[in-house]
Amino acid sequence: MSKIRIINSTAVPLPIENIDTDQIIPARFLKATSKLNFGENLFRDWRFSSNGKKNKDFVLNNNIFSGNILIVGSNFGCGSSREHAAWAIKDYGFDVVISSFFADIFKMNALNNNILPIQVSEKLLNNIFNLIYKNPSQKFKIDLPNQNIKINEKLIDFDVDNYKKMCLINGYDDIDYLISKKDLIKNFINN
Repeated sequence: MSKIRIINSTAVPLPIENIDTDQIIPARFLKATSKLNFGENLFRDWRFSSNGKKNKDFVLNNNIFSGNILIVGSNFGCGSSREHAAWAIKDYGFDVVISSFFADIFKMNALNNNILPIQVSEKLLNNIFNLIYKNPSQKFKIDLPNQNIKINEKLIDFDVDNYKKMCLINGYDDIDYLISKKDLIKNFINN
């Protein structure tokens, strides 16, 4: 897995609340067990019409907005517990998702799949949306080691589980973490 430390990027705004995992990646695309190629169907029913043509009004089809930070409305990732939703977001190219509230299972799936979910206040979320709409080239600096977002000259702190933070910074999944402790484990067993 890639390491997440500091991300300087523009962002893609999707100010819709209660986006569930079926909207993130529709169930008909869940036949694969590999994490690859799910990004092409991220928000499929919003990005494309039933005949496969791009919906020019959907934000991911709008060249004005880009970046590897996705800004979304409250209660993101609700619905089923499918891990494929995190796979699709990561495969599309997003490393960070910012919202005012995440469904618990989605949040854990995101962290387990090398995506940093950042929860901010509703007021700050609305301010971020306004900033992006006024200036689509607005950059955000996400500093995971120091747990803050820099917007212009303002720093905003965020919380993240210490273990998951360490895993993201080092590019570890849970197995990689255990392997990194192999010598300590052997030492413990042998003593």
